[in-house]
Amino acid sequence: MRTIRHWIDGKPAIGDSPRTAPVWNPATGVQQAEVALAGVADVDAAVRAAAAAFVTWGRSSLSARTKVLFAFRELVNTHTQELAEIISDEHGKVVSDARGEVQRGLEVIEFACGVPTLLKGDYSDEVSAGVDVFSFRQPLGVCAGITPFNFPAMVPMWMHPVAIACGNTFVLKPSERDPGASMLVAELWAEAGLPDGVFNVVHGDRVAVDALLDHEAVAAVSFVGSTPIARYVHERATAGGKRVQALGGAKNHAVVLPDAPIAYTSDHLVAAAFGSAGERCMAISAAVAVGSAADELVAAVSEKARAVKVGPGREAGNEMGPIVTAAARDRIVGLIGTGEAQGATLAVDGRGLRIPGHEDGFFVGPTVIDDVTTDMDVYREEIFGPVLTVVRAGSVDEAIALINANPYGNGTAVFTTSGEAARRFQRGVNVGMIGINVPIPVPMAYYSFGGWKDSLFGSSHVHGPEGVAFYTRAKVVTARWPRVEPGAGSASGSTFHFPTAT
Repeated sequence: MRTIRHWIDGKPAIGDSPRTAPVWNPATGVQQAEVALAGVADVDAAVRAAAAAFVTWGRSSLSARTKVLFAFRELVNTHTQELAEIISDEHGKVVSDARGEVQRGLEVIEFACGVPTLLKGDYSDEVSAGVDVFSFRQPLGVCAGITPFNFPAMVPMWMHPVAIACGNTFVLKPSERDPGASMLVAELWAEAGLPDGVFNVVHGDRVAVDALLDHEAVAAVSFVGSTPIARYVHERATAGGKRVQALGGAKNHAVVLPDAPIAYTSDHLVAAAFGSAGERCMAISAAVAVGSAADELVAAVSEKARAVKVGPGREAGNEMGPIVTAAARDRIVGLIGTGEAQGATLAVDGRGLRIPGHEDGFFVGPTVIDDVTTDMDVYREEIFGPVLTVVRAGSVDEAIALINANPYGNGTAVFTTSGEAARRFQRGVNVGMIGINVPIPVPMAYYSFGGWKDSLFGSSHVHGPEGVAFYTRAKVVTARWPRVEPGAGSASGSTFHFPTAT
């Protein structure tokens, strides 16, 4: 059985821990590899390598950093297909979707290539007599990233290119469910000329997570995952004095008003709900049908859900692949059954789907559940699968109130031809990312990604300007260079009262 190792100090490392975990092919249900699970000693080795590398990398010139970043960008671009195929084999998503994931990661690398501009400070001349004030930003040290299975390339790339561009070193703990992409990325960093120890990868479970959260040499932690774990990461790491950005779960609503074009809207809802088998933190999982839009919308979405081509991610033409693991599939199937038991209507039932030649794969078909109420489990829980629930509302204001009552605040969308309704919606919802006739409003790399409420713990979103601020800290210098004539005294201007500008 092939073993996926760690990457520590510029090379693969098996580590001291004997523990491993299976890596499945979700399309076949067959184990394709095992991944080493790090122990405390393995994490310590990675952090120590990163700390040693920071001594030099943290002082490196902006020109030296950008040279590596531009080379890394070209290598990731060249290996996009290879990365996509690794992701498809381990996660299950179709290759075209995986290529899109890599592309969005590339955009963050391109943003980080502009680090000389991003790290420019401010300068104020003559703020007082003979006194100037200026500021600049410096890196933190060793930064850690703990990332989820659903975007094994993109989400880590929200973190490490920005952190490394700012002069930090990095230890990545990717999901043990699909670790392969991170190892290829580590090789590409090395090929780009990144010094040994600046980027490290440790695979593992809670043992590795806790070791990173507790390690005294780790200065900052970035996390993306479920809300309970995000809360745990934030509490434990901040208790140790670390800087933390922890992005949690989501329950993303799409409000459909009666004036929305149903053909356009239903196309986008189906893609947003069932793309990547719904295993996206920005997937639309709840459609809020307002007034007369409901029946026509459910009919259109149901028809298109039945037409989604489901199959192995490697096969051309498939639009949706399997679920990442058998346990995740079984949980989704259970929630669908609970929804039906609690009184919802199964407009399209994706349970029991079998793909010829892949009968042991972890498949669930697109599912549409109508007549859902906010007290049902399928509404309250983050399903993270190909399930679209439909909730009915009487007005746009009722829809806004429904969204605001939900504990999550990651992303939301409204479909309408009314500018007034759209503006009322965007100002009224307590959500971090909003789409107007755009179902998955993931911002470009030069903006920052993040939600509100239980979708974010900590004050910083990832990548973009907030990412740069998170991975650096500011210094402000107040300077005076008094003129002193040789052989002559001069008035110092010192005083015992609090200094003020003169």
